[in-house]
Amino acid sequence: MKMMRVHGQNKRYHHKYIGMGGRLDTIQAAILLAKLPHYAKEIEGRNRVAQAYTEQLNSTVQTPNVKTDRTSVWAQYTVRLQNREQVQEKLKEQGIPTAVHYPMPLHMQECFQYLGLKQGDFPISEQAAQQVMSLPMNPFLTEEEIAYIVNALKKSI
Repeated sequence: MKMMRVHGQNKRYHHKYIGMGGRLDTIQAAILLAKLPHYAKEIEGRNRVAQAYTEQLNSTVQTPNVKTDRTSVWAQYTVRLQNREQVQEKLKEQGIPTAVHYPMPLHMQECFQYLGLKQGDFPISEQAAQQVMSLPMNPFLTEEEIAYIVNALKKSI
């Protein structure tokens, strides 16, 4: 049951079963209720950060693309680059955290083995899993912090 409530994970990013996201407890709900009045302002801040990242990075790495008739709340700001591991290490040395949220494509997860899919069946998904990296994202990043992250990333590539 513990695995089922965390999307069927038996270890981080490895899904043994098809599960659900059922981790919201009473304390988390109370915190979310208190944060709800500030939600629109936080999304505005996240959009400011995402716009700054995109403007400053779109000629350096592949940045996210949000269609003009869509919006994003920017839970993550994820870029694609060829030498992810080396860049992550260089950024870490400069105190900049990064994350890889989906290092394994869905079709390679244990929970989907019954489909008989194999490496090479979804090459774009597989390539993305090797190249994506999320930068620090929160609505409180200052212009100076964004510039520091951007400059460090550019120097690390």
